[in-house]
Amino acid sequence: MSDARPPSGSPRPAPEHIPRPHHPRPTPPDGSRRAAAPAAPAAGATGHRRAGAAGHRRAATPAAGAPGRVTPATTGTANPPEGNRNRRARLVKVVAFCAATAAGSMLLLRGNEALDRLASPVTPDSRATAPAAPADAPDPGRVLQVIAHPDDDLYFMNPDLRYSISAGLPVTSVYLTSGEADGINAGSAKLATTKPDKPAYAEARQNGIRAAYAKMATGDRGSAWKRTVVPTKGGGHAEVDVLVAKPQVNLVWLQLREAGNVYADVPDSLHGLWDGKVPRLESMLASGSPVKQRFAYTKEQVVQTLAGILEQYKPTTIRSQDPTPGRHPDTKRYTDHQDHFYGARFVQLATAAYAKDVKDRPHFAVQNYLGYFNGSLPSALDPDEAKEKLDILGTYAWLDQQNHCGSDAGCGDLKVADHPAGNRWSDSINYARGTSTSWLASDEEHGLWAFNVLDGQVAVWHRPGPIGRWSGPHLLPGTGMDPGVSTVTLTDGRIAAFGTRTSFGAKPADYRREVVYAVQQAPGSEEFGEWQSLGTPETADEDWTSDISAPAVSVDGAGGLAAYVRDGAYTLRGRVRQADGSWGPWEKYGGSDLHGTPATGTDGAGRRMVFSATSRTVVGWLQPKPGAPLGPATATGLPDTTLPLTAEGREGGVRLWFRKPGSGNVRTALMTGDGGLKVNNLTDLGGLKGFGSVTASGHVLAGRAAGGQLGSEVGQGRPWGRSPLMFVGAPSSTMTGRNLVSLAVVGLDARLYVTSSADAPDAYLAPWQPVGPRNSGP
Repeated sequence: MSDARPPSGSPRPAPEHIPRPHHPRPTPPDGSRRAAAPAAPAAGATGHRRAGAAGHRRAATPAAGAPGRVTPATTGTANPPEGNRNRRARLVKVVAFCAATAAGSMLLLRGNEALDRLASPVTPDSRATAPAAPADAPDPGRVLQVIAHPDDDLYFMNPDLRYSISAGLPVTSVYLTSGEADGINAGSAKLATTKPDKPAYAEARQNGIRAAYAKMATGDRGSAWKRTVVPTKGGGHAEVDVLVAKPQVNLVWLQLREAGNVYADVPDSLHGLWDGKVPRLESMLASGSPVKQRFAYTKEQVVQTLAGILEQYKPTTIRSQDPTPGRHPDTKRYTDHQDHFYGARFVQLATAAYAKDVKDRPHFAVQNYLGYFNGSLPSALDPDEAKEKLDILGTYAWLDQQNHCGSDAGCGDLKVADHPAGNRWSDSINYARGTSTSWLASDEEHGLWAFNVLDGQVAVWHRPGPIGRWSGPHLLPGTGMDPGVSTVTLTDGRIAAFGTRTSFGAKPADYRREVVYAVQQAPGSEEFGEWQSLGTPETADEDWTSDISAPAVSVDGAGGLAAYVRDGAYTLRGRVRQADGSWGPWEKYGGSDLHGTPATGTDGAGRRMVFSATSRTVVGWLQPKPGAPLGPATATGLPDTTLPLTAEGREGGVRLWFRKPGSGNVRTALMTGDGGLKVNNLTDLGGLKGFGSVTASGHVLAGRAAGGQLGSEVGQGRPWGRSPLMFVGAPSSTMTGRNLVSLAVVGLDARLYVTSSADAPDAYLAPWQPVGPRNSGP
């Protein structure tokens, strides 16, 4: 964030010079476990949701479990209450049935042992002396965030940031610019009488960030930091701060100049460097920083510096801002600060270079975050989470103005002290990409397929049949893939995976995004065809915007395949595959004020429905009959909702799931098409607060809970449960056969985790099973 003033950052040390990151092995989230009564084979991951899937949902009684605690709705504990014994007896019958359907006892045992290790405390130790973990033990993961300004993380990545720190994960935040703005560290009352001092203001913002992180990690804003200087691969120097009490928390300050203006053309900025308007971008060193020698970076040196940081810290989850925000339709100005999205584009180049050039590393996933536009959308956080977020921002803003840091420059950012919440940014968090809940697919043989983006490529995991051995991740050829994959099963049984891809040309204006898809060569085959491009409904990024959503895809009752995106003008666009296999043009379907990614499903009559959230409600489109063009945009009359929508064909219509703003509760409504698009039985299902996408298959509903773990509800009237797993992006689920629900997430360690449940009353989720080798890196 910035008031036209991005915050500060600092280059990172070249591997041969930089000391190893101060990241001892963290203690995973606590999860008191019990010996799970096998409710269903741990067979599984999850798959493409299909029209007509059984399992109408009813209102659930919300029951918030303790953070990090596994409740009966997730796996079970050693000594269940007396009242649960009858349920457990019935559960045995369910287990016997499921074992016959998809036997997976050995997988259950292995998953149970792995989760026991995940939930067991681990004593932090140095990397040199830590004992080697078992090959299948879950790795809690390592998080690295790259942000433009000191406070962008607090405004746009929290509460994810706080969740990661609270869980004891290694967390490193890299600040690209110093955020020096006009150099005036004062609120509106003293703005005119305070002398500008850019190095001092940059120092005050650093002090505020250190205080905020110390409070999140230790509860004490004054907790000590060790500050050092390290050389970077780009030829400059970075300041690296290590929190002494929690050395897994690191801050890296690159200290480049900020643009000093949200929109204006400022050559000395990340934007100007990206476009070649300046050959180098100068440093802006904060007063008090141990870095004393000035430097300047070329565009390539910024990329080298970031790639070197990635090589040193070897993160499994990389958080970045949104590289492709939209524009305001009236002014044509971007909806976000130029430092935010050009900084994110530098991260894209750096992650691509790191993935290509560094082989001795773990896989990594990327999460992008919406910026300024959060203030124009319904609040995504419940009041308690919003209060916690605002409290940390208050620490950064130095509200009490007590000199707890011993600095003449100040201990925080007084520019935001008048309004620490910003433009309602403390009320929300939204992922810019990776919100799809259809990234898993099941096939006719009850095999499971999972698709996600690792290392900039689409990764595929596969389990053949109901009890086959998992393989993967296998990376499909083709780089530049954006976070988020959607899948659909074609009429011939093959699976098609859709996503968007970013490419970089020789010129800045060549930056481009397009919709792409790959199709399985034959049903059940692990071979996929090459990525094929559907292009983009947008013009060049330089002229308008490359802000398209991820595609929502579905097959109607006539076998027609269609892909829909929200375009940069906030309307719906789509392409439909013709009978001869060719694709029609990008059609305009109208709508206005659309945000996020559309959702689509097919009803019992084979008619396709498409839905999109706006800042006030949900808009829908209905096919009058299979094979016909999509009808006009229709107001549904649904109340306002947070952005992510999930749609699934069931009960003769298409059921929607979404979150209630300012609550985190999950709502659902059945949409029917006879006589026009209609809303039926809007119901509040409760939940464990939280935010983001929810996934639904059969009787299982799951999504991110407050605290960052997975929350799930597994049947009518059942309490919501919380798993210890923290994850990136969105969960996904599917019906595997007629009587089994599979559920999966990608953990913060970039590893796939799967579980399953019988689609029956009183069933429980089986223990989580990690898939593939431990993603720990060297």
